[in-house]
Amino acid sequence: MEDRFSAMSPRKLFERFRPAPAAPGAPGLLPQLQAYTGLQAFAARSHRPSQTLGRLGSLEVRLAQTAAEVRKAQKLRYRVFYQEGSALPDPARLFARRDVDAFDAICDHLLVLDHAESDHSPGRRQPAVVGTYRLLRQPLAEDYGGFYTSAEFEVAPLIERHRSLQFLELGRSCVLPAYRNKRTVELLWHGIWTYVLQNRLDVMFGCASLDDTDPHRLALPLSFLHHYARAPESWRARALPERYVEMNRMSKEAVDPKAALRMLPPLIKGYLRLGAYIGDGAVVDYQFGTTDVLIILPVSVINKRYIEHFGAGAERHAA
Repeated sequence: MEDRFSAMSPRKLFERFRPAPAAPGAPGLLPQLQAYTGLQAFAARSHRPSQTLGRLGSLEVRLAQTAAEVRKAQKLRYRVFYQEGSALPDPARLFARRDVDAFDAICDHLLVLDHAESDHSPGRRQPAVVGTYRLLRQPLAEDYGGFYTSAEFEVAPLIERHRSLQFLELGRSCVLPAYRNKRTVELLWHGIWTYVLQNRLDVMFGCASLDDTDPHRLALPLSFLHHYARAPESWRARALPERYVEMNRMSKEAVDPKAALRMLPPLIKGYLRLGAYIGDGAVVDYQFGTTDVLIILPVSVINKRYIEHFGAGAERHAA
């Protein structure tokens, strides 16, 4: 089976296993498990060079180098999204115990590894993967079928308005509970900043989630984001019309900013501190049990004190 998939071009492989909507006629268990095998074969051929992006004590941040390391990131995502969180696994994900989709084959996977802990890999001791982020650069997205975020938001017009800039999609961010602290988050962001500099990227964007599927219960944080962080027109992108959820659910006068910030997930608050904008409209993701908003973060608007903190050349946690 792997030989048959290995003979495919990356584009054909991606199109064959692009995630299908949950509707009658969607792929069954066997085709999805075959997809995992095919994507693993592609990832194995796309070996990433070894490169440390930063160190902090026993923690290291770098890109996944092999298909085996990508699988560890997928297992971490499954543990956080499906076992700890409220995401609903389809039969293939439940069987594989991994969060997998076709985009994994064309993305870089940023890993935080703890060299003081072992993942109990057979044969030799391997550092444990304790955090991950999925990174998709614009040229790869354009070559192999688009951005993941395009399933929820109209990002193509945004990119077209800024054709001279290079975009990076951030997604699938998660960290093990014991590592949800300033050290790990800082190292993840140091890795992203280093990656942005190395690849000469200009804009970061992606979906960020609030843990609820009822927009009425999220009226305060959604209204806060609408009134206080909505993107200016030139950087604005709307949720898809058929998925659009109104964020302006309370008047600005009725919004208590401190109470709203307490309801926001740490990831979204972190983006806002950096200077990020929020898109127009939210999207309910019933599979993951969340309501998603669009984050747009041009490098040009990043708060200068954060650039100074990590270093203009990402030297703060350089190995």
